[in-house]
Amino acid sequence: MSPPSFPSTTADAPMPAQPTRRQAGGPRRPRLALRGLLLLGALLYTTWAFEAFLPTGLAPLQTYVSELAAEDQPYGTFFRTADLLAGLLVLAAAVGALLWLPRRGWTTAGWAGLALYGAATAADSRLPLSCAPTADAACAAREAAGTVPWTHSAHAFSSALAIGGALLGMVLLTVAARHGAGTWPALARTGPALVVLELAATAWTLASAAAFEAGRGTWGLGVGQRLQVLFIAVWTVVLAWSLAAAASSAPPPSSTERRG
Repeated sequence: MSPPSFPSTTADAPMPAQPTRRQAGGPRRPRLALRGLLLLGALLYTTWAFEAFLPTGLAPLQTYVSELAAEDQPYGTFFRTADLLAGLLVLAAAVGALLWLPRRGWTTAGWAGLALYGAATAADSRLPLSCAPTADAACAAREAAGTVPWTHSAHAFSSALAIGGALLGMVLLTVAARHGAGTWPALARTGPALVVLELAATAWTLASAAAFEAGRGTWGLGVGQRLQVLFIAVWTVVLAWSLAAAASSAPPPSSTERRG
């Protein structure tokens, strides 16, 4: 006679599948590394705030941030170096994210936008203004006559690329956070407000620049542009915070992943 059968115990029941690191949003260590790069990049991108302590001779209410780094300014080398490092750090973070993190439509395009922002910011530092047009009438006259160095003229193009890339990254990665099922909760909560503020500051900056070029004053150009770059830096910090939160909530690798 065959032995009696017994119901299976809980030890024989299949264990629920644990989320892999990729399902949780990517490996922990690369995410922490990306957080560090982004935080350092955001910090260096706000070095223009040192104008509150340095005798730059430029009025923050009406001057471009880039004029602090102009070739004829006393602290130009300092501000250009900070911009170069900020751009390279953000570029490294964006490229690292494209290599290490899961690729989805919104996030891939968003990180590509941040890569453009970083590369253009680094290029911006190598294409400085030769003088400060909002503070120097002679400089403004040379600019209008087209007698400034080619790097001075190219600066406007590289700056536009940097802001365009930053806006692209901000919008697309915020959309990704909103549709990411809680992967980046901090960015999902605060990202939309920062995007709206950034768009408003950009519109203010563009209108002020047009007014200045038309000889109608600066319209608070310096305030608008400083808010523009400040909101980019704050958003970058929120992104870094979100990456760190996702890394801390990711489960440890399974034995299968460790062997693989």
